[in-house]
Amino acid sequence: MFYGEAPRHAPVLLSDCIIKADYVNNSPSIIAAGKSRAEILNYACQCISVDPLALRRELATLMPDEALYRSITVDRPHLFSSSAVFVSLAHTHRMAEVIAAVESVCALPAYREHVLAWAPASAAFDPGTPGVFLGYDFHLGPEGPQLIEINTNAGGALLNTVLARTQRACCKEMEDMVVGPVDLEAMEQAFFQMFMQEWNTLHAGRPLRAIAIVDDAPREQYLYPEFLLFQQLFRRQGVECVVADARELRLCNGALRYRDLNIDLVYNRLTDFALSDPAHAALLEAYLHHQVVLTPHPRAHALYADKRNLVALTDADLLGTWRVPATVIATLLAGIPRTRRVEPAHADALWAERKQLFFKPAAGYASKAAYRGDKLTQKVWKDILQGVYVAQALVAPSQRRLRVAEAAVDLKLDLRNYVYAGRIQLLTSRLYQGQTTNFRTPGGGFAPVFCPKAD
Repeated sequence: MFYGEAPRHAPVLLSDCIIKADYVNNSPSIIAAGKSRAEILNYACQCISVDPLALRRELATLMPDEALYRSITVDRPHLFSSSAVFVSLAHTHRMAEVIAAVESVCALPAYREHVLAWAPASAAFDPGTPGVFLGYDFHLGPEGPQLIEINTNAGGALLNTVLARTQRACCKEMEDMVVGPVDLEAMEQAFFQMFMQEWNTLHAGRPLRAIAIVDDAPREQYLYPEFLLFQQLFRRQGVECVVADARELRLCNGALRYRDLNIDLVYNRLTDFALSDPAHAALLEAYLHHQVVLTPHPRAHALYADKRNLVALTDADLLGTWRVPATVIATLLAGIPRTRRVEPAHADALWAERKQLFFKPAAGYASKAAYRGDKLTQKVWKDILQGVYVAQALVAPSQRRLRVAEAAVDLKLDLRNYVYAGRIQLLTSRLYQGQTTNFRTPGGGFAPVFCPKAD
């Protein structure tokens, strides 16, 4: 599992130190002890854990014409990494504690009143459901996991379930690992039951007949293969499902329709989180009038994913006025980088501190219009001051060393916890180079998370 001198596949035993493969002169060097087993594995393990034949077979069982396989391997070659990421059990437990702390605060009426004050009008409507697939994204900083943001309609959960099924244990050390915090064999059923819970909360006793997976120009979306996976999942459960362009939805006789099909539930993959685009008017009206179950919905985004919420979650004085327990406040302050509103009155101070900050738009997604402070130009800074931004203390991502095209490459990594109704469903990772995750890095992409049982 650990590679030093040639031949590459000769194992080197792990003890109190690790073997660092020097790919320039092929002379391994010893690195000091004190690292966790997961850190050591991320640095030294060069195993290829994805079995390409297993991936092809898995996708072929879902779509026999291999269109799905080709769309991933040919059109999206960096969607999946060929290896895994290692995270200590202590870090998975710490992420769970931070998530639980956030969930406890988000349930408070005072918190909801506070964050809904800046939310769009559509978020005032409470459909009574939590919304599917919250994504809690972490970096592993020197002080442990740091929650950098929360996303609604977080993509990749079903893709990562397929990916996890194609892992191969290429050595004994790998066999001693477990993947994530849940049983992957039951994952598809758990995802389906999550949608059924959204439906039954509002329509108990009524059959769910038709689901629409909705986005703008869905075939052009990078994660379109996942739309197809969900479509097949719903159909295997006896529910008709279409992948629909939101602009083609219309209201007819009190029902939301896509072509000739009445839609009961919309799996919302739009990034128009408030449904403010006129092209989405039919969907918004159907949602507000209980003519369709929409998940996730504008209120979920307002309560969790607006970046301004992180300001509240890292304000000890404000949390104290809401009588948040001291232990919860301590968990939040230790687990979320300090976040502040960007306001012209504090522009000079923020500019002076910019190299230690990361700037994000309040309603941002997929790292769009987000900037590391040390990369800012004066022009971009003026744009930030005119927008609605937050400044978050910079937490550099940890790294995973892989061998790509016969060279050692250090890839950045982040960790995503998929969460529903406060429960972690799946833990996965994304590997990348550059400022933000991009799915354009050779060797990068989604990667399963392995947790050493003993660290």
